Amino acid sequence: MNNRPDKFSKSMMNIPPSGIRKFFEMLIGHDDVISLSVGEPDFPTPWVMREEAFYHLEKGHTSYTSNWGLIELREEISKYMERYELYYNPKNEILVTVGASEGVDASLRAILNHGDELIVVQPCYVNYVPLAELCQVKVIPIDSSVNGYYPTAKQIKDAITPKTKAVMICSPNNPTGTMIPAEELEKIAKVIVENQLWCISDEIYCELHYEDAQHVSIGSFPGMKDYTIILNGFSKSFAMTGWRIGYIAAPADLLQQIVKLHGYNTICAPIFSQYAAVEGLRHGWKDVEKMRISYQQRRNLMEKAFNDMGLPVPEPKGAFYMFPDITSTGISSEEFATRLFQKYNIAVVPGSVFGLGGEGHIRVCYATAIDKIKIAMERIAEFVEELKKAKK
Repeated sequence: MNNRPDKFSKSMMNIPPSGIRKFFEMLIGHDDVISLSVGEPDFPTPWVMREEAFYHLEKGHTSYTSNWGLIELREEISKYMERYELYYNPKNEILVTVGASEGVDASLRAILNHGDELIVVQPCYVNYVPLAELCQVKVIPIDSSVNGYYPTAKQIKDAITPKTKAVMICSPNNPTGTMIPAEELEKIAKVIVENQLWCISDEIYCELHYEDAQHVSIGSFPGMKDYTIILNGFSKSFAMTGWRIGYIAAPADLLQQIVKLHGYNTICAPIFSQYAAVEGLRHGWKDVEKMRISYQQRRNLMEKAFNDMGLPVPEPKGAFYMFPDITSTGISSEEFATRLFQKYNIAVVPGSVFGLGGEGHIRVCYATAIDKIKIAMERIAEFVEELKKAKK
């Protein structure tokens, strides 16, 4: 047995396990639990995409692709990005990745040096901070909850020091479902350019927006292409979570560095996933819109239910999450989520795992069948009433 005291990486041992995965693992073996915890579409991948993957598997197209990904996929991604006034050369400014999560890791490792500072807008997805800390940098969190759960240019400007290398944002946001207004994005863009910073923009939920909300990419503002790293993928909008297919759009000189790591680490995204993504971008948009409309209906149902319980919700304009405020119940987010699971068989994620502004909230995902959402809301309402009575 290996007994040496330094057999593990210290930086790896200091990283806590994912708070989301903890609750995901709790679900195993509990078929009677209604899960509102994991951010995964309950729809199958559109048939046209599955059929395309079947075709290529049957034809034996199971080889590596270029490290960069299939050129036809990069060309389709480039065409798609134009709808958001983003213009990228498919040959050297777009890299196909194994999901957007690989894009987070590869981007951070390509731009950060020991001792740099990274500004991260919180609450945020759980992998941002651990992956940054593995780069031996100092994470500077910004609490967006003080401004309606989106960052302001002033907050970012006030957090900048001579060591600041980059700013990380996500809109539509996970876990809150809020979106950064276009006018605020424009102000943030000016701060980025003035201070010569990278902006890592996670736009994985950009197709999931509701009512009059429209996605605007920070990379579309004048001069921002040279400073923006756009992370996106197919998992959420095309219901392709298990296919592991995403992409990075960034300046060519940066992607030349990122592709080295990508080539050593993963070589390429699965070829059949890439072919399916090509078909989705060409012929899958009707299915995307059907899913979006369904999510909007579920969002409306869930938002009303939480407001009726007296648990206010930051306006969820996008993604498929909301972030109800549970402080009126008198218990922590962790205790709320744990007791709700143990007594009422409903799984949610405590807001505390998402960083500043998360405690006192829970993240609930409405990518779940409406009949299950109705049952879950009834049980949560019963639990909230029980807690409020006990508090009196």
